[in-house]
Amino acid sequence: MKELAVKVHELWLVTLMASLMSKDSRSKRDLDNFSDIVFRHFTWIERELVKRDVEYNYDRDTIPIKVENFKIILNNILDRINTIELMLVDLDNEALSYRMKTDLEYIKLVVTNISDEEVTAFNAKRVYKEYKLSDEATDAFTLFLFEESYKEYELIMIYNYLKANSNDDFLNKIFQILVDESFFHLKSFGQMMSEMGILGVPRVIHRSLYQIEDVVEFLKDGIDEEIAAKEQCQELSSAVAKDSKELANFFDFINYQENYHIELMKDALNYYKELNKNG
Repeated sequence: MKELAVKVHELWLVTLMASLMSKDSRSKRDLDNFSDIVFRHFTWIERELVKRDVEYNYDRDTIPIKVENFKIILNNILDRINTIELMLVDLDNEALSYRMKTDLEYIKLVVTNISDEEVTAFNAKRVYKEYKLSDEATDAFTLFLFEESYKEYELIMIYNYLKANSNDDFLNKIFQILVDESFFHLKSFGQMMSEMGILGVPRVIHRSLYQIEDVVEFLKDGIDEEIAAKEQCQELSSAVAKDSKELANFFDFINYQENYHIELMKDALNYYKELNKNG
């Protein structure tokens, strides 16, 4: 089951990256929806691991996605699904196995019929839409996207792990909101990276980042990181403002969202402190 979780994790990322690199609106929509479904599969397998008290982690292989033709990545998705389907035979949960099997059969049917297209997500042109950014703004934009796309993937996995290993409804509601918000940011930044020709899969997360022993200290550090992220958004908004008001507005929008993330983390922090105080 641990190996199945790894393969599903990898399929989720490949499908998500494929959705980001596609320029066809229907293909993009379908692949994005499928990536969400596969991520849910991942969380359900993880729940089984937790229920059975099996130690696990989020280690995975590196995922090469740099292709020129879309069919290559689509065939990669199909191959990964075939591997997972073979592994489902040994999954000791009939309902989950059947749900995943039927989902994957439909995903295969749709993916098989997605048209090929030229992929420009790796051409390194570093031009976003029609905006003519200065070299300084382009460099700042590029660095921000690489750093923040990894950070958002990291946060998805951290809060997902905390949620999977907690039975506290109050905390889990907060963790789920933070997962959902990070998904929006990851997809937004990933789409920008794709359009700029610099799309990449986030690197593997070290176990120490999500297998957290001191959650109170983690939340304190996380609040500081969110404040730093706000400052980065403000700096980037200022850097691109003279070249693109629309882009500056987007980074202001992200900046303002971080305010609520901080408040949620403060709620979780205070809740944990109360729990510790009461033994």
